[in-house]
Amino acid sequence: MKKFRKLSFIMLLSMVFILSACGTSQVDGGKSGGEEKKTLKVVTDAAYAPFEYMDKGEIVGFDVDFIEAVAKEAGYELEIVNVGWDPVFVEVKDKIADVGISAITINDDRKQTYDFSVPYFLSTNKILVPEGSDIKSAADLKGKVVAVQNGTTGQEAVEALLGKNNKDIKKFENNNLAIMELNSGGADAVVADNTVVEEYAKNNPNDKLVVVEDANAFESEYYGLMFAKESPLKAEFDAAINKVFENGTYAKIYKEWFGSEPDVENLKAQQ
Repeated sequence: MKKFRKLSFIMLLSMVFILSACGTSQVDGGKSGGEEKKTLKVVTDAAYAPFEYMDKGEIVGFDVDFIEAVAKEAGYELEIVNVGWDPVFVEVKDKIADVGISAITINDDRKQTYDFSVPYFLSTNKILVPEGSDIKSAADLKGKVVAVQNGTTGQEAVEALLGKNNKDIKKFENNNLAIMELNSGGADAVVADNTVVEEYAKNNPNDKLVVVEDANAFESEYYGLMFAKESPLKAEFDAAINKVFENGTYAKIYKEWFGSEPDVENLKAQQ
């Protein structure tokens, strides 16, 4: 009888633990309805300050703050991973990652393979040159050595000016390497997104570089979050982006990074 009581007590304890475990699985992780908040894998190329770059081992930048605010609105946690420029596209296409963010311009070519969110940033390409350079416009790049990041709209813009297989176009894995080539005298200019070259010139005055604008040569571009085709996340993130536009979060993040007011109405008009 003593043995039976002992066994009954053990069985009772087991039932308590099972019921407790069942209750734990229902703990609200952040999404409505008590569902556990899902963590999404976000890939980037953290060599593109001020949008994404490494600082003391952490990925920081405007894009990072922006997507974290959007994910919070959508009810997701994020794991942001620095994989490099080309792997961003591979991982999103192959659904190894859920989202790509890396100052990625939305264009017709990319839209054949990927889905994009509504635009969240307006950009254009500009030219970075040493002080005293005779390059005053995009037309002046002819006959010059120009460094670009491979696979970007900066590369496309320069190829449109100089020819696709022009030997004077030097292609690099990222813009940091392209700018290093300019500083070492291996290139006459760098063409990249305006914010990148402007921030570099401002933050590195000893390099004595200046930015050349040519609005007639370089069209306006819009960045978007990148998803695999037919990803259900696109609709959720579109709605969340519009929320951060409306509630002032976007403007706050933008001003923290760039010191000016964003043209939110222009971005919304592109939708």
